[in-house]
Amino acid sequence: MRILIYSYNYHPEPIGIAPLMTELAEGLAARGHQVRVVTAMPNYPERTIYPQYRGRLYATEQRNGVTIQRCFVLACPKRGLVGRLLLESSFITLSLWPALVSALGGWRPDVILNTSPSLPACLPVAILKTLFQCPSVLNLQDILPEAAIQTGLLRNPWAIRLFELLESFAYRSATRISVIAQGFRDNLLAKGVPDAKMVPISNWVDVDFIAPRPQASSEFRRRHQLQDKFVVLYTGNIAETQGVRTAIRAAQALAAYPDIRMVIVGEGKQLEVLDRFRQQLGLTNVLLLPFVPRAELPDMLAAADVGLILQKHGMVGFNMPSKTQVLLASGRPILASVPAHGTAAQAVLASGGGLVVDPENPTALAKGILELYHQPEKAQALARQGRQYALEHYSAKRAIDRYEALFYALTATQRQPMDGEVVLTLQPMQK
Repeated sequence: MRILIYSYNYHPEPIGIAPLMTELAEGLAARGHQVRVVTAMPNYPERTIYPQYRGRLYATEQRNGVTIQRCFVLACPKRGLVGRLLLESSFITLSLWPALVSALGGWRPDVILNTSPSLPACLPVAILKTLFQCPSVLNLQDILPEAAIQTGLLRNPWAIRLFELLESFAYRSATRISVIAQGFRDNLLAKGVPDAKMVPISNWVDVDFIAPRPQASSEFRRRHQLQDKFVVLYTGNIAETQGVRTAIRAAQALAAYPDIRMVIVGEGKQLEVLDRFRQQLGLTNVLLLPFVPRAELPDMLAAADVGLILQKHGMVGFNMPSKTQVLLASGRPILASVPAHGTAAQAVLASGGGLVVDPENPTALAKGILELYHQPEKAQALARQGRQYALEHYSAKRAIDRYEALFYALTATQRQPMDGEVVLTLQPMQK
């Protein structure tokens, strides 16, 4: 198949959707499909275009069998609605051209996969779907605008209504919607989206790359003098949905345990804000560190005794942290400070790989840390169960299998064979 992936985030961005879409694109290319990715100049999570990509409106590159077509975006380091609107509007405006140029050169997709966020990207995708007369799949990673409303990013009633209309259009215009958790499916059903339109495909992790490693051999642990510490690790985006300050306040409650160290790995500007908060509390048991290169991620995860997932109270059915699968695959027990009925809590409990405590509750988080600190056998059992669950449910191969089958089902009646290809006749997907 000729597969067009429309994703604002992609390699070399280190966290979030970018590694997922990169693994999916390269996995499909390795199976013989022609894969093109339309994406932005890399800028996440700093919201500053990476130095090697500056000064260009467009760029095309090849990586591991995938053609990557990038466009300039108005990236603004300052977080807020205006910056987000500039980012989104520039992407949906400029990203359409590379896909059209490809079509003029004879490359027309059989199917389009669009990942959200970005939600406004559904507009150029709808145009391309109409022009190419091909199906499209909306991969729903966050449910917007609800997440933006809950975090306070979106407050204006007119803006909220506009994004709600955009959300409705995105669901209507997609041929299928891939949902990553049951909570997402329930949310969309309540909005009138037909159940037959949704396909459950969990996010995934490369279980060969992210795998248990001996803690004693962790270079990250040695480099930061953590050899004799009980390391509680949070790594990832430090955004309004997380409430990372809860971890710092939990560290304050654990000050009487000098061998417990709270390690937070994230983006520089957000770490500066957290560091000021840490200093206000006078804490010495919190370590704030910048992201490591992706190649070093397994080594960093091996340094942890416990991996944290943090969310605020409102994040129930429309946010699923991608770090969940990563922590499970790493063979480390999870402590999730998340809403009890949310998608993240459901995933952690279903895996048997961790504990769930009340969100935004430093005392509950500290008690959870002490439970695993005082019961190493329990922590090890959780870690083993989590790793096994990741192997069975979250492998990249499993996800690629499901997307490939979905694409074949959607294109079976219309796809033209590529040079030298024999196309098997498949039955359409059952509704």
